[in-house]
Amino acid sequence: MLDTRPEILREAAEDFGGLVCAPPLGVLRPRSAAGVRDALAYAGPRGIPVAARAGGHSLYGQGQAAGGIVLDLRGLNAVGPVTGDRVEVQAGALWRDVLAATLPYGLAPPVLTDYLGAGVGGVLGVGGLGGASHRHGLVADSVLELEVVTGAGEHLVCSPERHGDLFHAVLAGLGQVAVVVRATLRLSPAPALVRRYCLFYPGLGTYLADQRLLAADGRFTHLEGQARPTEGTAGDWTYMVEAVAAHRGTTPPDDRALLGDLGFTSSETEDLGYAEFANRVADDEEALRATGEWFHPHPWLNLLLPDETAESVVTDVLADPAFRDLRENGLVLLYPLLGRTLRAPLFRRPRGEVVHLLALLRTAAPGTAGPMVAANRTAYEHARAKGAVAYPANALPMSPGDWREHYGSGWGTLAEAKGRHDPYGVLGRGHGMGW
Repeated sequence: MLDTRPEILREAAEDFGGLVCAPPLGVLRPRSAAGVRDALAYAGPRGIPVAARAGGHSLYGQGQAAGGIVLDLRGLNAVGPVTGDRVEVQAGALWRDVLAATLPYGLAPPVLTDYLGAGVGGVLGVGGLGGASHRHGLVADSVLELEVVTGAGEHLVCSPERHGDLFHAVLAGLGQVAVVVRATLRLSPAPALVRRYCLFYPGLGTYLADQRLLAADGRFTHLEGQARPTEGTAGDWTYMVEAVAAHRGTTPPDDRALLGDLGFTSSETEDLGYAEFANRVADDEEALRATGEWFHPHPWLNLLLPDETAESVVTDVLADPAFRDLRENGLVLLYPLLGRTLRAPLFRRPRGEVVHLLALLRTAAPGTAGPMVAANRTAYEHARAKGAVAYPANALPMSPGDWREHYGSGWGTLAEAKGRHDPYGVLGRGHGMGW
């Protein structure tokens, strides 16, 4: 039954970004693939927009359906069974639920995003990046099989060998062709313990050089990093490598072997249980919810930078007065990825073997986010001129022309899949691709 209560419509008209408000006609809560199929079979021929939602963590209305139907997938949240090295997961489950179900078997997804409160389907739609991406690529690269309902109302199971074009159009396809109902994920052995190193650098050049080295040799299971304001020095930044080595306690990592050839000037080390480390953002979320900041607008910008221009783009952006607030109420992530590990065909990245994720994660006071979104657009254009690509989990206005440039030679592949599997164009309208 379509839920049209005002409070439900208000909830479905908002997202984590807090920047776009697009009320739907109503909200449906399917409990099965058949419910999703019936909704799309009805909406498609009538041209009614449809958006799927679970965690609600889109940033700029991408998971909303103005004047349409929002599919609340939170009831499709089953995880399991775990069979051998794989697990079946419904799209409305959260990644923390996936990890909780697999860890008792000593297993975990090869790549997890930092925040585990996002929905499975949404992360697979953008691709998913995390600290193990330098080794294992995208979260989406661990998917073995998908159960989906297309925009045409077809209920299909797809894999690289079966309906392969559909499978590859769904993963990192931004929800343009189908709604994910279930995914079968490949799992890897999970460590019992990890040693977390925080390595501090006063200069960006040395930091990036060491990050390239660490990404290439893969000595750490997890590799991320941050730019942090230098205490007591206006305008300066310190850079921190976050590197993690797995161990089992009786044979701890050899610190000298892991760190001896690196150029950091100071460090911090701690040993943690793997589950505690994987859920490390949960305490921050709890604190931000308590203060109310969690519910403020989040004008975030995520960019993938080519190695040859990364230093200049990072320097320019961090010196831009429009991003000065990052020093007080933001977080800057900066870490390397290897192009050869990012396998989903529709995932766009700069050319070159090494690319760098630059994530500018800001929180705005209510009513103040407009200039920040405009600054995102300016920074994106500046970085794009230097070979960068948007990682499309952003508060960033994008025109149909921007999307065509973003996909480049892959645009035709996406357009063909869109025409075949969503002929009525009812899915993914929140991205503004202009179908």
